[in-house]
Parts: sequence; structure tokens; C-alpha cells
Amino acid sequence: MVDRRCVDNVRMLIVDAVQQAKAGHPGMALGMAEVGYHLYRHVMRFNPENPKWFNRDRFVLSAGHGCLLQYVCLHLAGFSSVQIEDLKHLCKLGSRTPGHPENVVTEGIEVTTGPLGQGVANAVGLALAEAHLAARFNKPDAVIVDHYTYCIMGDGCAMEGISHEAASLAAHWKLNKLILIYDDNHTTIDGDTTLAFSEDISARFKALGWNIITVDDIYNNIGSFKRAVLSASTETGRPTFIKVKTLIGKLSRKEGTPKAHHGTFDADDVKEMRKKVNWEDREPFHVIPMVYREMQIRRQYGEKIEKDWYSALSYYQSKYPQEAVEFKTLLNGGLLSGWENALPEWSTYDLVDATRGYSEKCLNNLAKVLPGLIGGSADLASSNKAYLHDYEDFITPTSPWGRNIRYGVREHSMAGISNGIALHGSGLIPFAATFLIFSDYMKNSIRLSALSHAGVIYIMTHDSIGLGEDGPTHQPVEQLAGLRAIPRLLVFRPGDGNETAGAYRVAVANRDTPSLIALSRQKLTANLEGTSASAVERGGYIVSDNSEANMPEIILIGTGSELCLCEGSAMKLREEGRRVRVVSLVCWLLFDRQPRDYKELVLPSRVTKRVSVEAGSPQGWRQYVGAEGVVIGVGEFGASGAYLDTFKKFGFTEENITRMAKSLLYN
Repeated sequence: MVDRRCVDNVRMLIVDAVQQAKAGHPGMALGMAEVGYHLYRHVMRFNPENPKWFNRDRFVLSAGHGCLLQYVCLHLAGFSSVQIEDLKHLCKLGSRTPGHPENVVTEGIEVTTGPLGQGVANAVGLALAEAHLAARFNKPDAVIVDHYTYCIMGDGCAMEGISHEAASLAAHWKLNKLILIYDDNHTTIDGDTTLAFSEDISARFKALGWNIITVDDIYNNIGSFKRAVLSASTETGRPTFIKVKTLIGKLSRKEGTPKAHHGTFDADDVKEMRKKVNWEDREPFHVIPMVYREMQIRRQYGEKIEKDWYSALSYYQSKYPQEAVEFKTLLNGGLLSGWENALPEWSTYDLVDATRGYSEKCLNNLAKVLPGLIGGSADLASSNKAYLHDYEDFITPTSPWGRNIRYGVREHSMAGISNGIALHGSGLIPFAATFLIFSDYMKNSIRLSALSHAGVIYIMTHDSIGLGEDGPTHQPVEQLAGLRAIPRLLVFRPGDGNETAGAYRVAVANRDTPSLIALSRQKLTANLEGTSASAVERGGYIVSDNSEANMPEIILIGTGSELCLCEGSAMKLREEGRRVRVVSLVCWLLFDRQPRDYKELVLPSRVTKRVSVEAGSPQGWRQYVGAEGVVIGVGEFGASGAYLDTFKKFGFTEENITRMAKSLLYN
């Protein structure tokens, strides 16, 4: 009876918030009120006084439109980030209760969700982080990593391919501390799910290898859900899928219909809902004192288990000091003092490799000094050169302590899972690798990395038409332009070994910013004269210039494998007595952030004769070359052929760059 009355209060707060805001998505929140309340009151371990406590249980709302349910539960549970006033400002500009969950806005929100299915992949990443750290640090007499990940998904999440990819991996990895709760309301925005969805979802998850539990009557028997969660907690070899039969918009006249998904209720409907739960005489946003008292019990429990955990950690530190040092290093961000000194330095032209090869050396050197470095490739580790050679694979139960993750051909979920790992809060530094062309498969997750401040390192090889024989289906053209358009995403295209090391240095140092490093398949020199690892942090810098005290007559701007072509062209022009500057624009966003004086120093406005050279879309380059400059890019899809032949076809030769430069100089 107590739980029932508390759930009634949860529903009324949902209705009040939507009516006040005249916006929002009440349908899922009303339908899943029993589930949300039960998780926060009886199941999950957390301390609202310390929302970032390491060993807390994690909760992910993959069906992010139902965030009002989580906001209400966070408020009732005592999280200071959501007060009654915050519920009154749902969806308002600047509020702590935005229209979909944002982890950087509201404490208690673990990951930013919204696009359906993303949260399922995030939850898999959180559960993987727990399993990995537990295997590395737990001892028979001292367990310091032991928490669950709970995730609510809906019909839309089930339809999105990313959820299937992630669920497949979760079962393969035997992530038994992952509990996925399916809101089976059989409703989408356009109508009943039968319009486009007729599969047996439980059978699908069973086939993937999940433990399956069904709850058919949660409204009349909330104890059935309690028993389901208890049963899930006893599973030792599989993740658990709990299907809960619900009604979208429970209590309202819109109950069970697509109209309940979003929007407000008319006055008569609100009046009837209030009458159904004996709420007629209460003011909007009323909370029964009993509800706060119930949640206070859980709050006190959370304070106690956190205190107990710190006692266990103290014992662990005294008995296993070496492991404790590494564990605490991770909790403090995972960066050891002087870690950047592990990055290799190249000082001669003798070593010739693709930048993907220089990346491999950087990655493996960093693994020795960054205990949290973990990641893998979407079945392209040998091509991406993204494998930690001195470390095992993450395989449960054989070697869950391994730091190489085998994602298989699942680019999208790889990125979503990496976001979960990055946001676990344990100092793990995830990297995710594939070909640059396949960034399109994972674009939404990459965007969410930036939106949620998840410091994932994306390693993207085969970065241009220079990959040659695989042809235009595999040759990225517009990808760099699209990725550079994502706010807060650092996109690097290094031109040699020095710049590759510099890109890693910036990527690792920025733990709340994702980075994408685009790398060549074709071989390049390790060290162009004038390149600098440290200069990469400025985004753009002068590589060479024979102008001395004078202004250059022309500036050649390049990135990646085309930087050396700019240098070769500059040498020819200088032999003819021309003053030529070569600029590397390795990361546009970092360069754009520099002070105006620095940008003027590198690209002086007085020098209007400029040529940009990049084997990709010309989109965006005009801002750097100006109205009088020339952009050498790829305005169509690539072509299948040997690398040098393909480059020649599209004008990426020293001769063509020199010709274009002369057309400016002698015009």
C-alpha cells in the first residue's frame, strides 16, 4: 500500500510538470512509474549526497523521452540537482530538466541519451567497465568494484540497429551485472508497433544469449517486478532482459494510444486522473511526506554503503598497496605525471611509414603509462594498427582484465559502448578504431561523445582517396567536413609521425573532449622538417617559410599526407626565388580557438594568395584561403586505382600544386 501511494505521487508530479511546461513526453513516464520508483526506492545503490561515488549502481534511460520519470525520481530520492522548482521548469531554456537527459546538465544522469538505442550501447559500456575493473582489482577477501547497470529501453530502442549490435556484444561478453528493462507498451508515435514491428523481442534476446524474464501485470502486482529484479541479481553468466508489459499514458484518457507519447492533457482528463488516485484536493507539485520518508530510508542506506565501501577500500590499500595505487590513479583521472614523455619522437627522414603506423607506436607506448587505456577496432585491428600488443583481449570469463576489445563488425555500437566506458567515471580512456569512411555508421554516437563530454579517442585510418584500390565505396571524401562541423569534437589529420604524437598528446590530455585522429594508409615520412608535436595543440602553425623579415608572397596550407606535397611544391617555388610559407592546419577547431594575434601571425590577412591542399571535400576551406585563394580538394567520389594514380587523377601532385600556386603568383 505504501509503494502504491508513492507511485501515485510520482504520476501526479509527471502530470503537473507537463501541464506547467505545456510540453514534454508524459506517456512513457506514466506507464513506467512503478518501475522507476521501485528502482530508486528498493533496488539501486547510490548516495544523492555524492552522486559520483564510484561504486554506485548506474542507471541509463535509453528511451530518453521518458526523462520526466527520472527527474521525478531523482528529486524524491534527494538529489539536489532536481528540486521542485526544476520540475516546474521542465524543458525551459537553461533549466536542469531539459527535454531529454543530459549528463552535463543534471547530476544523477549518467549519460546523455535521446536518439533511441544509444542508451543500450552506453549501458553495455558501463557494464563492461565494471566487469573489466572488477577482474583487475577485486581480491577474494577485498571486493572494491561491485555495481550493477540498469537500463530502460522502449519499442523504438528495440527497432534501432545499435541496440541489437550492443545486446549481441553484451551477451558475448557475459555481462551479468547488466539488467535491461523493456517498456513493452506496443506503441510508437505513428501507431501500434504492428505497423512495422512484429518480431518476438524476448526470443531475439534469448537467441543472443540473454537471461529472459517477463512481467505481465506490474500494475496489479508490483511484487512481480520486485521478484524479477531479485532473480536477475542472482544470474552469474548472462545479462538479463526483463520485459515489462505496460500502458503508455497510464491513467489518462490517452492511455494505450500514440497520443500519449507527448503533449499535455486537457483539464477534464487531469481532473479524472486526480480523482482516480484520490488527489482532488492537492495543489500541483504536492509531495506526500510519506514519499520523502520512504526515499530518505534509501538515502540513509546509500550513505551507509558508501561509508562501508571506503572502509573496504582502506583495507584493500593496506593489504594490496601496489594495486591500490593503480586503482586510485584511475579514480583520479588515470593520468600519471609525465605520461606524455612516453610518446615516441622521430628525428630523421629514415623511418617511413603510414601515419596509422606511427599511431600504433604512440598507442602502445601510451598503454605502458596509462593504466586506463582500453579499446579496440571494429574487426580492423590489423588494418587500423589499433591493438595493444602487450595486453590480453577482454574476454569473459577467460580474461576480462584484458585491455583489447574485439567489437566485431559493429561500428555504431562500438562508439556508443565507448561513450559508456568514458562516462563510467573510473579513469578508463577508451579508443575506438575503424576506417574513416565508416564514421558515417557511428556519426550519431560520435556527436553524443561531444555533447556528453565523453573523452573517447577515435582512430580513423584510410583517411582519403589515397587508400587506392578499394575504390570510392571506401574512400572518404565528405567525412572530414561533416566531422569538423560537430561542436567540441577535435578532428586531427596529422601529416607525419611528429604530428601524430602531438595529436595523441592533446587527445589524452582532454578527458572531457572526444578526439578523432584521421590517419593515412599510404606511407609518409616520420618527420617533415619543421613539424612539431607540441605545436599541434595550437591546431595550425608554420612548418616552413623562407620569407625571413618579409611577408610571404603565397601560403600553402595542407593536412595529412598532402602536407609533404605542399613542402615539395614550396621547395620548387623557392628555387625560383619566391617567398613561400607552408602551414599545417592539423586541427581546425584548435586553430580557431587561438587568439586573433596568433592566427594573424600564421595566416596574415595581408597575404591573400593562398592554396589549400587536402584530399577530401573542399567544404570549409574557403574560410582559410579567402576569396582570392585556391582550394585543391575532391569534389566528387574517388576512384579505384593505385594510390599515386588516384592522387594524380585528382590533382594531388607537387606539379599541380605548383601550377596552381603560380597561377596566383603571376596573375
